Amino acid sequence: MSATASWSNWAGNVTAHPARLVEPRSVEDVVAAVKQAAERGQRVRVVGAGHSFTPLVATDGTMLRLTHLTGILEVDHARRRVRVAAGTRLYVLNPLLDALGLALPNLGDIDRQGIAGAIATGTHGTGVRRQGIAAAVTGLTLVLADGSVVSVDAASDPELFRAATVGLGAFGVVVEVELQCVPAFRLRALETPGRLDEVVEGYEQLVADHDHVDVHWFPHTDRVLLKRNSRVADDDPGRPQPRWRERLDDDLLSNKLYEVLNRAAAARPSIVPRLNQVSARVLGAKEYTDTSWRVFCTARDVRFRESEYAVPRASLPAVLGELRAWIDGHDVALPIPVEVRSTGADDVWLSTAYERENAYVAVHQYHRMDDGGVFAAFEAMVREHDGRPHWGKLHTLGAEDLGRLYPRFGDVQRVRDRVDPERRFANEHLAHVLGP
Repeated sequence: MSATASWSNWAGNVTAHPARLVEPRSVEDVVAAVKQAAERGQRVRVVGAGHSFTPLVATDGTMLRLTHLTGILEVDHARRRVRVAAGTRLYVLNPLLDALGLALPNLGDIDRQGIAGAIATGTHGTGVRRQGIAAAVTGLTLVLADGSVVSVDAASDPELFRAATVGLGAFGVVVEVELQCVPAFRLRALETPGRLDEVVEGYEQLVADHDHVDVHWFPHTDRVLLKRNSRVADDDPGRPQPRWRERLDDDLLSNKLYEVLNRAAAARPSIVPRLNQVSARVLGAKEYTDTSWRVFCTARDVRFRESEYAVPRASLPAVLGELRAWIDGHDVALPIPVEVRSTGADDVWLSTAYERENAYVAVHQYHRMDDGGVFAAFEAMVREHDGRPHWGKLHTLGAEDLGRLYPRFGDVQRVRDRVDPERRFANEHLAHVLGP
């Protein structure tokens, strides 16, 4: 299917007007669309769920939406590897893996993304002994700019594999992904209120004691919601949270009521400090045990914009201290919590965790409210700590800055020159972050 269309991302802060919107039903359709775009002199971008806040997929050329390329294509039970169509949404993939007795080693807290988009932008989750989703990728199948279809892995064209895994869609259209899974596992979730200073002071012990730690700090207060998830044995007697509690917390408090509170904040920003005090108290303590993906992933219906940076974990106290001081000293209202997570290092060239253990700090603003300058101020702070921006979240860094932050950045550019010399898969944003 192809048509002239208008597109916008989930947050509504990026729009595009592609000349053609194509929804291929096969790899052959993708090849045809790329070749047709070349004949028409159009660039090609691939769109997934639109959960990026940067104009990463915006184009006035051909936009591909891989909605129909979905599902698990092949299972290697002995090696616990699966081959997955690139358009498969995480909320579809997770239960399919579970039915096979498998799971991804780590996940973020949103599961609306397609697997290819989540990998391409470096979606990471949390856990200092774990890595982002891209670290689980063992192979990719791409349609290149000349219409050829190639499969790459650590043995076959390893440079293209390392560059295109977190590849921003700049090297070709990823149509299939091979993933290294682990046996399905359960997590004990413990959520408790806390104080920011205490959590920051004890952070290293927290991340050492628990497999996955997620901190939600309510700006304008000293309150946090501390989430600790730890793996349990198969015979652990823990039970899932009751359905009524799940509906209350995830549907009503975290979404419907939270939307009401954020709309009130947009109407009267001065009430945000009091609203945040209330929100921190309403989301109280709970403990439950469930399948990993049910614990990792939560519904997020309240729309927002976000900037997230990875900094060396030792820089976390300084960054949070500077951010807190800036918020307290400026006329800004932030009704959505600042999120803090950590991961281990990996070897994916454009991963924010390339050869570095990180803490991630994410600043949010409700989509109906002005950010009050906090995103620019936050970026200035993390620049002093070698902050690497999440590829799908708000930032202004360009190729010169990023070249200093990523040791293999020159290799990324060299591989891009090899497989897409005419920049078939480029747009203005990619020219800014990767170079022309």
